[in-house]
Parts: sequence; structure tokens; C-alpha cells
Amino acid sequence: MPKKSSKSPAGKGPRTPARTPARLAANRPEATAKRTVEARLEAAPDLSQERIIRALETIAAHLAAQGKPAVERESFKRADAYVWHPDGRLSAVPRVSRVELFLLKGVDRMRDILMENTERFARGLPANNALLWGARGMGKSSLVKAAHASINAQRKPAEKLKLIEIHREDIESLPALMDQLRASSFRFIVFCDDLSFDGNDASYKSLKAVLEGGIEGRPENVILYATSNRRHLLAREMIENERSTAINPGEAVEEKVSLSDRFGLWLGFHRCSQDEYLAMVRGYCSHFGIEVDDEALEREALEWSTTRGSRSGRVAWQFVQELAGRLGVKLTAM
Repeated sequence: MPKKSSKSPAGKGPRTPARTPARLAANRPEATAKRTVEARLEAAPDLSQERIIRALETIAAHLAAQGKPAVERESFKRADAYVWHPDGRLSAVPRVSRVELFLLKGVDRMRDILMENTERFARGLPANNALLWGARGMGKSSLVKAAHASINAQRKPAEKLKLIEIHREDIESLPALMDQLRASSFRFIVFCDDLSFDGNDASYKSLKAVLEGGIEGRPENVILYATSNRRHLLAREMIENERSTAINPGEAVEEKVSLSDRFGLWLGFHRCSQDEYLAMVRGYCSHFGIEVDDEALEREALEWSTTRGSRSGRVAWQFVQELAGRLGVKLTAM
């Protein structure tokens, strides 16, 4: 007797298992590939992690190499002066804004001391960091730039000093600059104009460590020159506040004032006399070929200084610019 074939409840043929959405998804090619990868990872997890770590280390090394600027000997051949940026860049300055050394009047003693110190440094002999402080407009920054140019005028290209300006607000990046200059064969004057600290500004501690006190110290091929209107680089009210609020006033003030002490050379600039002011005006007029009757020149120069309320090298230069513009004379050296 023949067997009866089994039928589905609906009588439409043999029974087949139902295909649910989950089973359909599991049979897709991408799901199969995923299971294969997971199986391999489970089989050798340590090997996969090691490869990932090596790949990440390689990427990090390439990024670090790209982000770190290279400061090589050839780069310092482009110019004698540069401006430092806190992101690690040194921008070349093709032409430095300066005046000739002989045009700086009334600062003879400070000029001679700074020139001697700079010359010793250029020759590889011991020299001091210098703080030029005192009355505004008396040629502090002009003297630094003029001394640098005067020393370089007598030296071969490979022996020239490099002048690097760092802005007051970037002083915290000074250690990074020192790291870049330390390996160079050139010698550098790092110059900060109008250096001072206010309020709760603690960036002066970076400068203290570079000047003296850090375990690395100042590189042998670097010297620091700074200008300031303040002898101790700190506002008087800051010192008074420290004295009045500290448990031990003496120690608090000493910690602040010790910054200036780390400059081995202090050069004080004071207000000039009337004769010195007039000598500055006459020196500029002679250098730039401005021909004016001496009596009229003196009268106008004194009137200019009276309206400005001060006598200084800056005021003398501003008067000469006014006079040259009025007479149609270009300020080009004769």
C-alpha cells in the first residue's frame, strides 16, 4: 500500500521552515564577513591590538614631525633679525627699523657699556644679560638695535649676530625658543622691548628660569637684552600690595624684585637736558640734509618740546619728521 505524502496544512506541498527577517540578515554577505573578522580577532586578539598600537604610534610620529618647525643653520642665513612667534615660527626681518649709533645723543656712557658687552659676546667671551631701564623715549630700544647693526658691520656673514625679538605677551614661550637656538652655531641676542608685568601675571617666572636658576640655564650662544620704564619690571602698587598683604612682607617683595637682579647689567636712562635735546635735533638735521637757520631751528625745537611736555630722543625725532615734511625733504641719509 503506497505511503501518503505529507502535505502542508494548506495542502500546497512539503513543509519548509519559515524564513524570518533575522535569518535573512544573517545570510547576507556583509554579515558573513563580519563574523569572519570577529572570529579572527577572537583567535588572535593580542596580535590585532599590537598592530593597531603600532599604526597609531606611526601616525603620531608623522604628525609630530610635521607640526615641529625645523630651525637649521641654513634658515638663519636669510637675515640678521627675526621675530619669534609662540607657535614655534621665526619670521625673518629683511630690514630692521633703526637709527645709526652716532645719532644717539646723551647716552654716551650707556652706549659704550652696551657696545663693550655685545662685542665680548660676539667674540665668544663671557657677557651679561642687560636691562635697559628708565625714562621713555631716550633711545633704549634704538640703542640695542644700533649696537647689533654696528657689531655686524665688521663681521663676516657666518660670524654675524642674530637679533630675535620676542613680544612681551609671548614671554612664556621663551623656554621653547631657547631649545631651538641652543643647537645652532650662530650667536643670538634675544630682545624684548617694553618688558613689564602687571596684576597677577606669573609669566615672569619663565623669564627668571631662563636668566638664571633653571637646570639647563641660558644657552652659551644666547644673551638677553630687555628694555623697560621700570627698574624692577613690576608696578609700584604690586610691590606695595605684596608688602601689605603678605604674612612675611620681606620675602614676598624679594620674590618679585629678584627678577631684575638676574640681569647682570643695568643701564639707567634719564631725562635729557635742553642742550642734549637740541644736539639730537641738530644731529638729525645734519644727517638728513635739512638746512634751517640755527636760531630758527632752536626756537621751533624748543616750542615743539614745550607743547609735548617733555624732552627726549623720541620727541626730537618727531620734530625732525615734522620739519622735514614741511620743507619737502625726504628722510634719506646723505
